[in-house]
Amino acid sequence: MRQSLLSLAVAAALLSGCSLIPDYQRPDAPVAADWPQGEAYGSAASEGSRAAADLQWREFFRDPALQQLVQVALENNRDLRVAALNVEAYRALYRIQRADLLPSVSADGAGTRQRLPADLSQTGEARTSGQYSATLGVNAWELDFFGRIRSLSEQALQQYLATEQAQRSTQISLVASVANAYLQWQADQALLQLTQDTLKTFEESYQLTQRSFDVGVADALALSQARSSVDSARVSLAQYQRLVAQDRNALIQLLGTGLPANLPQGLKLNAELLEQVPAGLPADLLQRRPDLLQAEYQLKAANANIGAARAAFFPSISLTANAGTASSQLSGLFDGGSGTWLFQPQISLPIFNAGRLRANLDYAELQSDIRVAEYEKAIQVAFQEVADRLAARTTYRQQLDAQRALLETTETYYDLAERRYRTGVDSYLTLLDAQRQLFSVRQQLIADRLAQLSSEVELYKALGGGWSNTGSNAPQG
Repeated sequence: MRQSLLSLAVAAALLSGCSLIPDYQRPDAPVAADWPQGEAYGSAASEGSRAAADLQWREFFRDPALQQLVQVALENNRDLRVAALNVEAYRALYRIQRADLLPSVSADGAGTRQRLPADLSQTGEARTSGQYSATLGVNAWELDFFGRIRSLSEQALQQYLATEQAQRSTQISLVASVANAYLQWQADQALLQLTQDTLKTFEESYQLTQRSFDVGVADALALSQARSSVDSARVSLAQYQRLVAQDRNALIQLLGTGLPANLPQGLKLNAELLEQVPAGLPADLLQRRPDLLQAEYQLKAANANIGAARAAFFPSISLTANAGTASSQLSGLFDGGSGTWLFQPQISLPIFNAGRLRANLDYAELQSDIRVAEYEKAIQVAFQEVADRLAARTTYRQQLDAQRALLETTETYYDLAERRYRTGVDSYLTLLDAQRQLFSVRQQLIADRLAQLSSEVELYKALGGGWSNTGSNAPQG
């Protein structure tokens, strides 16, 4: 038995390097080598040499209130908690699959007592017999000569690594979602304050027009226009009160808990809330963006599955072996001469299976082709997202500059209209038109600033920023 086991061990060692997994070649990225150029991009596509993924979210977000909210979300958000648990679950599955490479050694004990009646006994007399045994050994251990188990282990490892990247992707999305929700909350609060101030102005104008109407100076049309401005502002006031409350609820849902009691005062929307995001190069995405890494790990898992499907065409060799002691009496179980052993190798060679193995291999290869297409599509989507955000960066800057200039012009128009109305040069309708335009332009400036900040957050997300790298827990093997 020792010689047989030694021979099998040597054969297993000689064939341990056998693998039928195809050599992995990363598919070429189906995108350009650089970001698009043109008026919409300006110099945004070439800004910065540092990868965005190296810019930690605490550096990117300058607002202390937003920094604290992101930290709270990372500690309490349920989606992120589920993603982390999925990583641990796939890690356990990998350990289960990898354990099949080694034999499972077990110690077994058994005992039976049996009475045979006289008509069933060979001696014609009733007989009571017993059998007891204690053994140590392995049962049906598959010797992985052709790498089937190693291929499945490699597949499980790549799936685990893909899930780890999915966790990173979930965190990046969470950080961006909290930032966008916070910015939306800030913008709606600013719009609410603007509406309250405007409503107060409209009400004062209405009261003045009412007094003028009462003494016959203003006509009914002017009074009606003033009243409609007040009512319109009240509609906007209710709208923004609702939006502010809903924004707060949405933020709390992302946090996974209530707003911190010690939340510091946030910066205003017109402050420098965000750090400049470096664009880097398209090639950086392949190494930095977790959803692309996840797609590549899934491709590698499908590639490893081909190796397992190929190995299924070859013989399967398993071994059962044990040694121990056996006796008809429990008291004699460990007496001299009671030793027993079993050596039972088994080989199974597939001969006819109605094409099942061939179909299984075809399926594995098709799954690999699907993963290649999904990986290439993920790269294209990522490239488009970054390109869109780079275009938004330049154009939103231009749009904000134009909107600020328009605000200055509108404020001048309002001041002139007010002076002309006070001196009796123009009618109240001209002043009312100036008030409405000023309110609308100020609203639009806040909306444009929010859109510009959100686009910067989305660019940071698209470039793979927002992950707090605490080191990989990838198992070795």
